[in-house]
Amino acid sequence: MIITRTPFRISFAGGGSDLRNYYEKYGGSVLSVSINKYIYLSMHPYFEENSYLLKYSKTEHANSLAEIQHPIIKEVFKKYGIIGVDFNSSADIPSGTGLASSSAFTVGLINLCNAYTDKYMNREEIAELACKVEIEDLKEPIGKQDQYACACGGLNFIEFYKDGVVDVEKLYLQSDAYHVLEKNLLMFYTGKTRAAGSILAEQKKNTTDDKAKINNLHKMVQLSKDLKEELLKGNTNAMGEILHTGWMYKKELANGISNADIDYYYDLARENGALGGKLLGAGGGGFLLFYVEEQHKSRVRRALKNLKEINFKFDNKGTNVIHYNKVDLYRSCV
Repeated sequence: MIITRTPFRISFAGGGSDLRNYYEKYGGSVLSVSINKYIYLSMHPYFEENSYLLKYSKTEHANSLAEIQHPIIKEVFKKYGIIGVDFNSSADIPSGTGLASSSAFTVGLINLCNAYTDKYMNREEIAELACKVEIEDLKEPIGKQDQYACACGGLNFIEFYKDGVVDVEKLYLQSDAYHVLEKNLLMFYTGKTRAAGSILAEQKKNTTDDKAKINNLHKMVQLSKDLKEELLKGNTNAMGEILHTGWMYKKELANGISNADIDYYYDLARENGALGGKLLGAGGGGFLLFYVEEQHKSRVRRALKNLKEINFKFDNKGTNVIHYNKVDLYRSCV
């Protein structure tokens, strides 16, 4: 059996500039971090040598590759020639909550298939293949930041160049600043999940045709650069102001990014001491993230007592193989 572990990510600034329609014209950048909430994927030979047993949010028994219903599994297995396997998926966080669960799944699956077939890719190569699978092969209306954030791990400034090249710059903060930043970020679950596709499709159209919304995205890209410089100087409190400013810009990019409930809890957190925050992911549900100084944390927690708080720390490893036993892997690829 082989098991991979891949982290989810939090995006702080610049989200949306990783969509092809934007970065091919203007270039883009985001600042994000992976966290210690993971998706775990495992695989071993299946008793029925030419069939598949796939267990994720549902269970599939497929007699051929063509019968597999899960589009990502089907596409990745096709690329690697995987047959006759028992595959399992489990995660610390529900899907559809803005932490890049879909891309973490794709990244982890590619890492798993590499290990299963004795192939090697570095983490950035895994991320690029994940982008190809999701964006080119499956035509998902998503960007490229999630695949790199989940694959590479750590606190990163990620740039997207007009020619499609992606550059991942690890940010090494002063030790005190790193721990203050980690400690002062609070995350709360809104209780709602959503499919990102429709919101991202509208955002993609708007940031192609609407000059005002394109200009908003320009400002969001600049915020990612400003945040990078402030964090490297040790100014962690800049996170609060930049999160808030970016959230105000983001809400204007498409309908459905926010709603009355999200706005209510966001304003409540700010009234009780949060310097700033945002809804993670495309919008509509998932997790609210806030930057809160130590002296205000108890007030914010009391104000948001109806929401589930999720404790987390930063992850620096990215996607990893955490168990590797090939003694019984006697088949399962062509």
